[in-house]
Amino acid sequence: MAELVQRALIPSLWLTWLAYWIVAARTVKSARRSESVRSHASYMVPLIAGGALLAWQHAPGLLGTRFVAPGPVPCFMGAAVLAAGLALAAWARHHLGANWSGTVTLKQDHELIRTGPYAIVRHPIYAGLLAAVLGTAIAFGEWRGLVALALFAIAFVRKIGIEERLMREGFPEQYARYRAEVPALIPLIY
Repeated sequence: MAELVQRALIPSLWLTWLAYWIVAARTVKSARRSESVRSHASYMVPLIAGGALLAWQHAPGLLGTRFVAPGPVPCFMGAAVLAAGLALAAWARHHLGANWSGTVTLKQDHELIRTGPYAIVRHPIYAGLLAAVLGTAIAFGEWRGLVALALFAIAFVRKIGIEERLMREGFPEQYARYRAEVPALIPLIY
Protein backbone atom coordinates (compact mmCIF):
# COMPACT_ATOMS: atom_id res chain seq x y z
CA MET A 1 0.00 0.00 0.00
CA ALA A 2 2.85 2.43 0.82
CA GLU A 3 4.28 1.86 -2.66
CA LEU A 4 0.92 2.78 -4.22
CA VAL A 5 0.92 6.02 -2.24
CA GLN A 6 4.46 6.81 -3.40
CA ARG A 7 3.93 5.90 -7.06
CA ALA A 8 0.36 7.12 -7.60
CA LEU A 9 -1.10 9.31 -4.83
CA ILE A 10 1.84 11.66 -4.28
CA PRO A 11 2.43 12.41 -7.99
CA SER A 12 -1.36 12.78 -8.47
CA LEU A 13 -1.59 15.34 -5.67
CA TRP A 14 1.27 17.39 -7.14
CA LEU A 15 -0.14 17.16 -10.69
CA THR A 16 -3.64 18.17 -9.54
CA TRP A 17 -2.18 21.17 -7.73
CA LEU A 18 -0.12 22.09 -10.80
CA ALA A 19 -3.18 21.85 -13.08
CA TYR A 20 -5.12 24.16 -10.74
CA TRP A 21 -2.17 26.58 -10.69
CA ILE A 22 -2.02 26.73 -14.48
CA VAL A 23 -5.77 27.26 -14.86
CA ALA A 24 -5.90 29.89 -12.10
CA ALA A 25 -3.01 31.81 -13.68
CA ARG A 26 -5.24 32.78 -16.59
CA THR A 27 -7.24 35.27 -14.52
CA VAL A 28 -4.65 37.73 -13.23
CA LYS A 29 -4.39 41.49 -13.50
CA SER A 30 -1.87 43.18 -15.77
CA ALA A 31 1.51 43.94 -14.25
CA ARG A 32 2.35 47.49 -13.28
CA ARG A 33 5.90 46.72 -12.15
CA SER A 34 7.86 43.45 -12.38
CA GLU A 35 11.18 42.14 -11.16
CA SER A 36 14.21 41.65 -13.41
CA VAL A 37 15.13 38.36 -15.06
CA ARG A 38 18.17 38.12 -12.77
CA SER A 39 15.99 38.59 -9.69
CA HIS A 40 13.56 35.92 -10.93
CA ALA A 41 16.40 33.48 -11.59
CA SER A 42 17.79 34.01 -8.07
CA TYR A 43 14.96 31.96 -6.58
CA MET A 44 13.86 29.91 -9.59
CA VAL A 45 17.18 28.06 -9.91
CA PRO A 46 16.96 26.56 -6.39
CA LEU A 47 13.22 25.85 -6.88
CA ILE A 48 13.88 23.93 -10.09
CA ALA A 49 16.77 22.04 -8.49
CA GLY A 50 14.58 21.17 -5.49
CA GLY A 51 11.74 20.02 -7.75
CA ALA A 52 14.14 17.85 -9.73
CA LEU A 53 15.36 16.23 -6.51
CA LEU A 54 11.80 15.46 -5.44
CA ALA A 55 11.04 13.84 -8.80
CA TRP A 56 14.35 11.96 -9.06
CA GLN A 57 13.77 8.30 -8.34
CA HIS A 58 16.72 6.07 -7.45
CA ALA A 59 18.99 8.98 -6.51
CA PRO A 60 22.61 7.87 -6.10
CA GLY A 61 24.70 7.83 -2.95
CA LEU A 62 23.63 9.72 0.14
CA LEU A 63 20.72 11.39 -1.68
CA GLY A 64 19.05 8.01 -2.11
CA THR A 65 19.75 6.89 1.45
CA ARG A 66 16.78 6.75 3.81
CA PHE A 67 16.48 8.99 6.84
CA VAL A 68 13.14 7.37 7.79
CA ALA A 69 12.56 3.62 7.99
CA PRO A 70 10.28 2.38 5.20
CA GLY A 71 6.70 1.59 6.08
CA PRO A 72 3.12 2.72 5.84
CA VAL A 73 3.16 5.15 8.80
CA PRO A 74 5.73 7.64 7.43
CA CYS A 75 4.30 7.21 3.95
CA PHE A 76 0.71 8.02 4.94
CA MET A 77 1.81 10.75 7.36
CA GLY A 78 3.89 12.35 4.60
CA ALA A 79 1.01 12.15 2.13
CA ALA A 80 -1.29 13.84 4.67
CA VAL A 81 1.21 16.68 5.25
CA LEU A 82 1.65 17.01 1.47
CA ALA A 83 -2.12 17.23 0.90
CA ALA A 84 -2.56 19.78 3.71
CA GLY A 85 0.31 21.91 2.37
CA LEU A 86 -1.03 21.89 -1.19
CA ALA A 87 -4.51 22.72 0.12
CA LEU A 88 -3.12 25.72 2.02
CA ALA A 89 -1.24 26.92 -1.08
CA ALA A 90 -4.35 26.51 -3.26
CA TRP A 91 -6.56 28.30 -0.70
CA ALA A 92 -4.08 31.18 -0.57
CA ARG A 93 -3.83 31.33 -4.37
CA HIS A 94 -7.61 31.38 -4.67
CA HIS A 95 -7.83 34.08 -2.01
CA LEU A 96 -5.31 36.29 -3.85
CA GLY A 97 -7.39 36.07 -7.00
CA ALA A 98 -6.29 38.40 -9.78
CA ASN A 99 -3.50 39.87 -7.59
CA TRP A 100 -1.44 36.66 -7.89
CA SER A 101 1.69 36.42 -10.02
CA GLY A 102 4.37 33.77 -10.46
CA THR A 103 6.98 36.52 -10.45
CA VAL A 104 7.38 39.33 -7.97
CA THR A 105 5.04 41.93 -9.42
CA LEU A 106 2.84 44.85 -8.49
CA LYS A 107 -0.38 44.57 -10.49
CA GLN A 108 -2.61 47.27 -11.89
CA ASP A 109 -4.98 48.20 -9.04
CA HIS A 110 -3.05 45.85 -6.73
CA GLU A 111 -4.68 45.22 -3.37
CA LEU A 112 -2.97 44.25 -0.13
CA ILE A 113 -4.76 41.05 0.90
CA ARG A 114 -4.90 40.49 4.68
CA THR A 115 -7.83 38.10 4.99
CA GLY A 116 -8.22 34.33 4.82
CA PRO A 117 -4.85 32.56 5.01
CA TYR A 118 -3.14 35.97 4.75
CA ALA A 119 -4.45 36.80 8.23
CA ILE A 120 -2.47 33.82 9.58
CA VAL A 121 0.84 34.25 7.71
CA ARG A 122 2.01 36.80 5.15
CA HIS A 123 3.19 34.13 2.71
CA PRO A 124 0.78 31.18 2.97
CA ILE A 125 1.55 29.90 -0.54
CA TYR A 126 5.21 29.44 0.41
CA ALA A 127 4.28 28.00 3.82
CA GLY A 128 1.96 25.52 2.12
CA LEU A 129 4.52 24.53 -0.49
CA LEU A 130 7.20 24.04 2.16
CA ALA A 131 4.80 21.78 4.06
CA ALA A 132 4.05 19.90 0.82
CA VAL A 133 7.75 19.36 0.13
CA LEU A 134 8.29 18.22 3.74
CA GLY A 135 5.40 15.78 3.38
CA THR A 136 6.86 14.43 0.15
CA ALA A 137 10.26 14.05 1.82
CA ILE A 138 8.72 12.12 4.73
CA ALA A 139 6.67 9.89 2.42
CA PHE A 140 9.69 8.91 0.34
CA GLY A 141 12.00 8.95 3.35
CA GLU A 142 15.17 9.73 1.40
CA TRP A 143 17.72 12.48 2.03
CA ARG A 144 17.02 13.93 -1.43
CA GLY A 145 13.70 15.15 -0.04
CA LEU A 146 15.32 17.03 2.82
CA VAL A 147 17.87 18.57 0.44
CA ALA A 148 14.93 19.61 -1.79
CA LEU A 149 13.23 21.14 1.26
CA ALA A 150 16.38 23.15 2.03
CA LEU A 151 16.53 24.38 -1.59
CA PHE A 152 12.85 25.39 -1.51
CA ALA A 153 13.39 27.21 1.80
CA ILE A 154 16.39 29.10 0.39
CA ALA A 155 14.37 30.06 -2.69
CA PHE A 156 11.35 31.22 -0.71
CA VAL A 157 13.38 33.23 1.79
CA ARG A 158 15.03 34.96 -1.18
CA LYS A 159 11.68 35.56 -2.90
CA ILE A 160 10.10 36.84 0.32
CA GLY A 161 12.84 39.45 0.64
CA ILE A 162 12.25 40.67 -2.92
CA GLU A 163 8.47 40.59 -2.53
CA GLU A 164 8.43 42.41 0.77
CA ARG A 165 10.62 45.23 -0.56
CA LEU A 166 8.17 45.74 -3.42
CA MET A 167 5.15 45.59 -1.10
CA ARG A 168 6.71 48.15 1.26
CA GLU A 169 7.16 50.46 -1.71
CA GLY A 170 3.62 49.89 -2.96
CA PHE A 171 1.88 50.01 0.45
CA PRO A 172 4.30 51.82 2.80
CA GLU A 173 2.15 52.28 5.91
CA GLN A 174 -0.23 49.36 5.38
CA TYR A 175 2.55 46.83 4.81
CA ALA A 176 4.58 48.01 7.80
CA ARG A 177 1.51 47.44 9.99
CA TYR A 178 0.87 44.05 8.34
CA ARG A 179 4.48 42.95 8.94
CA ALA A 180 4.21 43.95 12.60
CA GLU A 181 0.97 42.01 13.09
CA VAL A 182 1.35 38.83 11.00
CA PRO A 183 4.33 36.42 10.85
CA ALA A 184 5.94 35.62 7.50
CA LEU A 185 5.71 31.81 7.27
CA ILE A 186 5.00 30.05 10.54
CA PRO A 187 1.99 31.13 12.63
CA LEU A 188 2.92 32.68 15.98
CA ILE A 189 6.66 32.19 15.31
CA TYR A 190 8.17 33.61 12.11
